[in-house]
Amino acid sequence: MGSRVDGRYHVKRRLARGGMSTVYLATDLRLHRDVALKVLYPHLAEDPAFLKRFEAEAITAARLSHPHVVSVLDQGVDGHLAYLAMEYVRGRTLRDLLDERGSLAPRQALALMDPVIEGLAAAHAAGLVHRDMKPENVLLSDEGRIKVADFGLARAATGHTATGNLVGTVAYISPELITGEPADARSDVYAVGIMLYELLTGRQPFSAESPIQVAFQHVNESVPAPSAAVPGLASDLDELVEWCTARDPEDRPRDAAALLGELRHIRTTLTDEQLDFGAAGTAAAGPGTPGSLTEAIPAGGDATSVIAGLQGATRAYPRPVLPAGITEDGDDGEDDGGPDAAEDTDGEAGSGLSARAAARAARRDEKAARREWAREAQRPLERLEPSGSRTRGWILAGVLLLAAALLAVAGWFFGMGPGAPVNIPSLGGRTAAAAVQELDALGVDSTQREIFDEKIDKGLVVGSEPSAGTQIRRYEDVRLLVSKGPELFAVPNVVGRTREDAEKALREANLELGSSRLAYNESVDQGLVVSQATAPDREVRRGTAVDIVVSRGPAPVEVPDIEEMDAAEAERTLAAAGLKGRVTGEEFSREIPKGTVISQDPDGGRLDRGSTVGYVLSKGPRMVEVPDVVGQDVDDAEEILEELGFDVEVDEVLGGFFETVRDQDPRSGTAPEGSTITLTVV
Repeated sequence: MGSRVDGRYHVKRRLARGGMSTVYLATDLRLHRDVALKVLYPHLAEDPAFLKRFEAEAITAARLSHPHVVSVLDQGVDGHLAYLAMEYVRGRTLRDLLDERGSLAPRQALALMDPVIEGLAAAHAAGLVHRDMKPENVLLSDEGRIKVADFGLARAATGHTATGNLVGTVAYISPELITGEPADARSDVYAVGIMLYELLTGRQPFSAESPIQVAFQHVNESVPAPSAAVPGLASDLDELVEWCTARDPEDRPRDAAALLGELRHIRTTLTDEQLDFGAAGTAAAGPGTPGSLTEAIPAGGDATSVIAGLQGATRAYPRPVLPAGITEDGDDGEDDGGPDAAEDTDGEAGSGLSARAAARAARRDEKAARREWAREAQRPLERLEPSGSRTRGWILAGVLLLAAALLAVAGWFFGMGPGAPVNIPSLGGRTAAAAVQELDALGVDSTQREIFDEKIDKGLVVGSEPSAGTQIRRYEDVRLLVSKGPELFAVPNVVGRTREDAEKALREANLELGSSRLAYNESVDQGLVVSQATAPDREVRRGTAVDIVVSRGPAPVEVPDIEEMDAAEAERTLAAAGLKGRVTGEEFSREIPKGTVISQDPDGGRLDRGSTVGYVLSKGPRMVEVPDVVGQDVDDAEEILEELGFDVEVDEVLGGFFETVRDQDPRSGTAPEGSTITLTVV
């Protein structure tokens, strides 16, 4: 602590330690700001190949600028130290929140993951893959912002071990990273799915006695549905987690952007009851609770051999035996709780999930009709006691005719009548009247519900329930979701408040605190808001960030030079500069007159107005008792006087033949140190 790195970063204290580096809080002496300084362990810094990859990744990460990604500010090597300077985010991690709260309501969990996935999407678009997504790398700032940290180190560590560890945290690592296959953006999506599971349930999906066993579960087992741990969660959430955590990367969203579109659609389609389910309490932590297996796979000979075995293994994807008529990617039709497919309003963002949900709905309805038909066809006929062969024949004929009629009616009902299957068309962006007309043409009745929407203009259709592509029967109603336009909120006046009060007022108005910049101000007290970027009472959309400027108080002043001034003049000079003076001591001085300033602290630079400058006053020269050296040898006399700090002048009489002091001036008493004693020598 207290050392400098590269002559620029003053290290204050350690923040954290990881598998490959130690993170310190440091001050950038050039730009006068705090940074998080990540210093690699020496054995990594001494590897030229690793340093080359590390520098390349740092350059790529530094180009990434996004409000939900921790910025990389600088990278360099100082002797045997390799470091990365990053934006310092004051606050806590998502892990801290999980440890404190356990599980979260779906509304909170989705709101937390939205900016995380948005930051990941920006990184994926820039060609960056995180490789170590986990709650510890999601920072929640004191200002309410959410940022993803630690880009730029995981890729550099590929092929390297973190002090002997597998790169990545075992509780969140994807199967392909464990088995040594190439990793891409879908590996990050897998980790995000595990994090969402943990937010919804308060625990991790896999738990075991060792990290190796957890890694084996990732490779060979599917992540369970969150509702299995917390009954009552919406099936849409189960489907979202299932999509993200598919063991085969081909079955996951292609990147964070595709996932973000589906997550935002689910946030708008779930009911308030579904979003707030479980908000009153938190799930009890059990096996696999947060932090129970967040360490990396441990180093050592045994771990190395086990990891090698995992990397050489073939992943098993069980293939169930399916009933006739069911395709290999479908379900068994018994569980209709899967989410309806979202209308694809964001390009391909929800295409994978929409196609799968539509296919399941079609198969479910087809099989339901088939089961109904089977029940009718297999219903036992009432046994008739025949009175003769002719009677039995007429009865048999009547039964056959009745069965044929029933078959004809069923065929009409399910083929052309009210039970006929219909695929809901894509109605997004149309007027409500046009959507109703199109549904009427299909023989489907509809109702309407108005909702706020940030993108769709007022009066136009946002989507439908069930969503586009879902197969229904004509007798089922379709609810049209009609846009009321974006919901607007008035910006409160936060000038003159503290930053905390301003943030609270904005949050109560459904807005967010944006950047909080510090600036000197001569009239506004330190810590109070000087100005806000968005004018008060202006109506803006939900979640709009309002930037503010917070006063640092009056600007610092230059410290004047008061040395060699008397005390009165020094005090006047300091007061004129807006500073205070304080005498910190007095010292003897042969050169500085009594009552004059010898030294000051600080002796320059800048101080906050009202600060105190200490100074030392001169007491003048020290007074020394003059010894009587008359009658002594001149050399002895000179030595005695010089040791006491006097200068000696010799006046020889008759050539000083006897070299004896006959007289001295002054003869006795005291004299200032450094003054001259005259000796008369005979």
